[in-house]
Formats: sequence, C-alpha cells, structure tokens
Amino acid sequence: MRQACLILTLACLCDCKQASPAPTAPTPQAAGTPAIRVLMLTATAGFRHDSIATAREVVNSLGFTVTTTEDLNRFSTAGLSDVDVIMFALTSGELPFTAAQRAALIDAVNGGKGFIGIHSATDTLYEFPDYGRLVGAYFKEHPWTQQARVLVEDASHPATGIRDAFTLEEEFYTFRDNPRGRVQVLLRLDAASVNTTGDYPLAWAHSFGSGRAYYNALGHFPATWRDARFQSQLTAAIRWTAGR
Repeated sequence: MRQACLILTLACLCDCKQASPAPTAPTPQAAGTPAIRVLMLTATAGFRHDSIATAREVVNSLGFTVTTTEDLNRFSTAGLSDVDVIMFALTSGELPFTAAQRAALIDAVNGGKGFIGIHSATDTLYEFPDYGRLVGAYFKEHPWTQQARVLVEDASHPATGIRDAFTLEEEFYTFRDNPRGRVQVLLRLDAASVNTTGDYPLAWAHSFGSGRAYYNALGHFPATWRDARFQSQLTAAIRWTAGR
C-alpha cells in the first residue's frame, strides 16, 4: 500500500513538472502589432555614396515596411502622415526643399514621428537651421578613413542596439561643434585607436518636440551596412524613434 502511494505521488509530480511551460525568449514585436513604416530618403545634391544601393537593400531586409525615395515631393503634411520614421540615409548637400516641405519635415517630428540620420545626413541642408537641430550637428571633416575602434558609451539606451566595443574600417567624421550636452551620446570613437586625443561622438539620440531623433555617423562603405553590428544599431534606432 505504501509503495503504491509512493508511485502515485511520483507520477503526479512528473505530470505537474511536464505541465509547466518552458520559458520562451520575448518576441521582438507582438503578433498583430502594425509594422513600423519607414520613409527612407537617399537624395543627394553633393557627394553621392557608392553604398546607397546597399543601404536600401539592407534597410529593406530588417523587417519593417520601408519606402525608399529621392522624390522631395513626398515631403508634405499628407505625404508624411502615413509614416512612423523618416530616415535621411547618405543624403548630402542643399537639397531643394521648398519652405513648405521643410516645415512638413519639422512639424512631422515635432508632432511625434521619428527621425534618423545616417552618415552624410550631417552633410546636408546647412542652410536649414531647424534641420541642424534635428540631426544634432553638422559635418566638419573626415580625417580618418581606416580601421578604428568604436566605444559603446550608453549600452542601456534602447536605441544603441549593441553592448560591446567593436572595430571596423570606416570614414570617421568630426563635426563643426560637439553635440554632447544637446544629445545623449551612444557611441564614440576611441581616439587612441586613431592616434589622437579628444571627444568624438559617433551616434546619439535626443527628443525633438513630441518626437525622437537619432543619428549615426557610420555607413560610408557597403561593408558597414552589411555588418550585423551596424544592422543591430539600425534596428534598435528604428524601433526607438518609432516609439516601440
């Protein structure tokens, strides 16, 4: 009798153990959540990067609903109403935005949409001060095109996307003024890796009205866009600027 009870107890314990579901990793986006809609502008009025085609391909592969364009007519109140994130990827020069198109861009982000600038987005629209505030700084020069180390300054920020320092070959930018103090710096160049000293932010995030803005200075080479570490940064930036 005692043996039978012991067997029954063990059987119940096994059943209970099997009935407990195994823990699962969180899904990146809940089922039924609308896809994040990204408008990706790659128009240029200055230097045109060879990596533009790769940039379009990669951003389209990240799992978002992406519209790529070089048509500035898309920049109107109505034209931006159905997007969540506006991305200036490898843009350059004084793009011929009308006053109404400029206002539509600023109003969209002020009103709660996201903005992302990549690489030469800071070499764009120097004569549009509100854009300068949006992107965070203007390009000065690129004194180092080489392999160097990038430090993660704020791994806890949801737009950072990575935790560890890494090394890659890039065209590293400096800016007309240091944005630190106006933005939250996420990545910076390891100055020692290019045999210099100083503070060289490379990626940052900040609030802009009711919206969110992010900039990343990497992206000169096609290989950077294909780098999984850079893709993790892009994915995190898109989600954060979209409020997800």
